[in-house]
Amino acid sequence: MTTDFAIYDMDRTVTRRATYTPFLLHCAVRRAPWRLLLMPFVIASMLAYVVKLIDRGRLKEINHRLLLGHNRHPSELKPLVESFAEKMLSSNIRPGATKAIAQDKAEGRRVVMATASYRFYSREIAERLGFDDCIGTNSILGLDERVHAKIDGENCYGPAKLRMIKSWLASSGLERGHVRFYSDHASDKPAFEWADEPVAVNPHDKLARLAKDRGWRSEDWG
Repeated sequence: MTTDFAIYDMDRTVTRRATYTPFLLHCAVRRAPWRLLLMPFVIASMLAYVVKLIDRGRLKEINHRLLLGHNRHPSELKPLVESFAEKMLSSNIRPGATKAIAQDKAEGRRVVMATASYRFYSREIAERLGFDDCIGTNSILGLDERVHAKIDGENCYGPAKLRMIKSWLASSGLERGHVRFYSDHASDKPAFEWADEPVAVNPHDKLARLAKDRGWRSEDWG
């Protein structure tokens, strides 16, 4: 039996604003405010990314280590993840996203989040919004059961996001039916092209042009 899917990007698609740096700042403020003194190094790493000295995955690892620490036990992260998810749901979710999720579920689709953000916190947001599954960037979980500031596998971004979606689908035991895919950003072009029904949500200029050229539907979720 085939399954129909609705796959959503998270940052600036479901949410109004990005979540990764706000999550790290949320953790630093609540757990170790002294880490805010390291912000000049965070800014320096961002500049290094802008001039292409490091890639997005390495940028994440550096900022994770600076603001959250080299490794943390899941029990330390749990209250931080939960409080951040509550904050996001109260002030950072697009009204159109909640309507679309409800509609997709009413149509019998399996609703999946696929995000470049770390899965250990995006999964909490996804579950609270009613998603069935969450695909995201994974962190290495050491033999000490601590979450390390190191990406496990690929950063779930661009072509890697599509590879991770396909890998998840292959391991899920579910047979692909119709796929509807939502995102705000042209970096998700591979997933848009793979989907049966691509939907550009509040698209930035490059994606707006691409959607117009390809005849993809665009929606304003507020």
